[in-house]
Amino acid sequence: MSFTDLGLSAPILKAVAEKGYDTPSAIQAQAIPAVLSGRDVMAAAQTGTGKTAGFTLPILEKLSQGPRPRANQARTLILTPTRELAAQIAENVEVYSKHLNLTSTVVFGGVKINPQMARLRRGVDILVATPGRLLDLYNQNAIRFHQLEILVLDEADRMLDMGFLRDIRKVLAVLPRKRQNLLFSATFSDDIRQLAKGLINDPVEISVTPRNAAAKSVEQWMHPVDKKKKPLLLTHLIKEHDWKQVLVFTKTKHGANKLTKHLEEQGINAAAIHGNKSQSARTKALANFKSGEVRALIATDIAARGIDIEQLPQVVNFELPNVPEDYVHRIGRTGRAGAEGTAISLVCQDEMKELVAIEQLTQKHLERVVVDGFAPMDSFPTTPGIRPPKAKKPKKEHQDGQRSAENSRGHKPASKNRRHTGQRSAAAPVANPSANKGNRRRPASSTPKSNSNA
Repeated sequence: MSFTDLGLSAPILKAVAEKGYDTPSAIQAQAIPAVLSGRDVMAAAQTGTGKTAGFTLPILEKLSQGPRPRANQARTLILTPTRELAAQIAENVEVYSKHLNLTSTVVFGGVKINPQMARLRRGVDILVATPGRLLDLYNQNAIRFHQLEILVLDEADRMLDMGFLRDIRKVLAVLPRKRQNLLFSATFSDDIRQLAKGLINDPVEISVTPRNAAAKSVEQWMHPVDKKKKPLLLTHLIKEHDWKQVLVFTKTKHGANKLTKHLEEQGINAAAIHGNKSQSARTKALANFKSGEVRALIATDIAARGIDIEQLPQVVNFELPNVPEDYVHRIGRTGRAGAEGTAISLVCQDEMKELVAIEQLTQKHLERVVVDGFAPMDSFPTTPGIRPPKAKKPKKEHQDGQRSAENSRGHKPASKNRRHTGQRSAAAPVANPSANKGNRRRPASSTPKSNSNA
């Protein structure tokens, strides 16, 4: 299947092709026809699956056929939980609508409201907004919804986690009853289904990614380490492997600031991004990270929502999250669109509870790899019920008189120790430091561009 099979017009297909995409992702292949048909949609999809284009492209198609928006009106409203995600969606809308005569804008807190009010006076086809700033604008009569045709709630699960349910209900109360509703969430939790009852009418349900799934292209392991040595270990990894771009997750804003200061003192360009930073500071930090001026971007979970960087080679969990699902969201920042990536967790003994929860959720054993010079005082046992993968037995040398497909082609038989040369061996409760030294595979520096990051 290609995008030309989905019922999109030539201007949109041209923009998609210029972006470098020709084959829709799973969520796009299912969501685009459903949205174009006018049905309400309830979709479960993780970040990195191409869900933004999954609703943006058909919305642009539908809006291209309708009337122009009047002053202070919006024909489509896309609600998102964070400023970064709102900015990312707005950027996608601009890219895919550049050959159409449509208007769009984005509004969020942390910046002056007057320029946003000025843009809304002319009316917009698509308005991307965070709930709080949208209500501020509505209360000042800067936005009205008499022409609203489509409502999108993106990352609805995160909006509920961040306490936006009350604001969402206030927004819904001022919208016209007759509209198309699109709800996108990482999971179909009980809370999400309860929200959907008063929002979605006879929806098409789409689910392309299980809640505990990480991209298969993401290689995952952990380094056991004592808590006090974590900053030094991270510094060692960045310098040892010459990482040019790494996204690092911390639990708290204070922790992000402290780690950023440590890395800067060690000669590594770093920047923090979290809720206490001004919007201009967050935007600058992200831009510098994308350009390569900043090597390490230190982020909290909420601030990282919406960070969309193509071919991000590695993500580091400096601290494990309290909620195991957040681990999946974090590592989903790498290995996007089929690209290869690595997700590395620095785990101390105090985080055994979080580690067990993550391994039970993902049903995946995180290989314990001790870095030489950073061995922890305590061991890290295997999580009950989660077995490390067994090592494959090496092929035996062929006996005289034997033939194989390889030998018949003139190839030599595989060496007994071939699979261990430059590769990680099978997981053990705690790996031998000397056995793993220098055996980390370097993440791919470049990968072919694909569609699912659209």
